[in-house]
Amino acid sequence: MTDRDVAAIYLEGYPRLIADASATGRRLTRDELDSRRSLGEQAAEAGHGMRALVAAHLAAARTHWPAGAVAPDSVLAVVAQALDAFAEGYERAQRAAVRQEEAARREFIDDMLYGRSDMGKLAERAERYGLRLSYAHAVAVARGAAAYEEGDPTPRSVERAMVSRFGDRHVLLTTKDGRLVCVAPADQDEVLAFFAKHAYAATDGGQVAIGRPQSGPGGVVQSYEEALNALELAERLGLSDPVLRAADLLVYPVLTRDRQAMADLVVNTLGPLQRARGGAQPLIDTLAAYFDSGYVSAEAARRLALSVRAFTYRLDRIHKLTGADPADPVHRYTLQTAIIGARLLDWPDQQM
Repeated sequence: MTDRDVAAIYLEGYPRLIADASATGRRLTRDELDSRRSLGEQAAEAGHGMRALVAAHLAAARTHWPAGAVAPDSVLAVVAQALDAFAEGYERAQRAAVRQEEAARREFIDDMLYGRSDMGKLAERAERYGLRLSYAHAVAVARGAAAYEEGDPTPRSVERAMVSRFGDRHVLLTTKDGRLVCVAPADQDEVLAFFAKHAYAATDGGQVAIGRPQSGPGGVVQSYEEALNALELAERLGLSDPVLRAADLLVYPVLTRDRQAMADLVVNTLGPLQRARGGAQPLIDTLAAYFDSGYVSAEAARRLALSVRAFTYRLDRIHKLTGADPADPVHRYTLQTAIIGARLLDWPDQQM
């Protein structure tokens, strides 16, 4: 479309408005302003640039400026009114387009992460966002003290760092349920590692979980769920590692696959600790610190702000109540598994 064609369509009636303003000194009516806004919307929807359209308005004003105009201020006022209304319509159309695009993107993300859409159609839609779901992908999820939405400073800062480092790598950055989410091809682990580093910093020491690489359109859902489960496990078990990999935590789902068997182990092994003065929790914390410190009593005592003597007394008390010696390798394994089960099942707060 030539510049003349653009002028003919989007400046329709504009010369007449200038002539009327010169002759009568009037301003634009409401209907005339609405007409300019409508033309602005049409121009935006057609993809024309605003700078060229403003230039066309000014050129038309010069071309059609009435000879010997008796009210030049009125002409200038009408030109300003017309341009302002036109720009308002143009911006309104752009905002509507952005909202529509955001809604479509959000719908795609929800469908992808929840697997609610036909996988074939989902794969087609994914190409629009630079993803090829026929390949294997992995998902990283970061959480912080606050909930994040797209457009917030934290997601924007992570996105800027990612784009600056990797450019277009078929990576999708988004937010979901207040968390930051990164979907990347499985063969680009450095992308997820970089995301984890910057998300940890941007969330002021939050925590990031990375799901295992999974293939096919449904692979993103699986990897995403693994990352979420890793964060949940970290919360239940008190894991403070800044970056968690689902592949390193596979033992925990195995341990809890038979929930009733795990509950029986916890109650039978740790139940006698409830007879202790102060209840079972202090002694459970003692065992947890002992195992987490690599069976080093001095380090475990330091973590609990106890003297080594007081800590050793607690271990002896546990041995007497349960019949299991934390220093014995065989008993230690049973106790450690029971402690993991107690954390996962929230025992003794939740009785079984």
